[in-house]
Amino acid sequence: MQLRMLKGKIHRARVTGADLNYEGSIEIDSSLMEAAGILPFEKVDIWSISTGDRFSTYALPAERRSGVIALNGAAARKVQPGDEIIITAFVSLNEKEAEHWNPKIVFVDEKNRFKPLTHAPRVLANRRKLTP
Repeated sequence: MQLRMLKGKIHRARVTGADLNYEGSIEIDSSLMEAAGILPFEKVDIWSISTGDRFSTYALPAERRSGVIALNGAAARKVQPGDEIIITAFVSLNEKEAEHWNPKIVFVDEKNRFKPLTHAPRVLANRRKLTP
């Protein structure tokens, strides 16, 4: 059996641009993509904290350490510059692989710069206790 597991997440990124006339995708600061394990052209899910919308597109790298998070094409109708979003990617793993899987989670500040983690996410800290 294959399980869909969170591969990587960029948490509370701020949208810096939205361009309807571009052919599609989300441009993401390449340093953030690498830290979250997201590859160029990989499918990503976008969850808007600001509007509640959820949608999918594919990732393209933007200039390293630029802070760019820009939605293009049809996805640009879903967000506005300044909106907060969560960017996620998922992977399929078998049950044995999933038992020890840890996603790459990236926290950013209001300028999409790396933010130090001051606490361990509860789910990961309690994960081993979830097995029956």
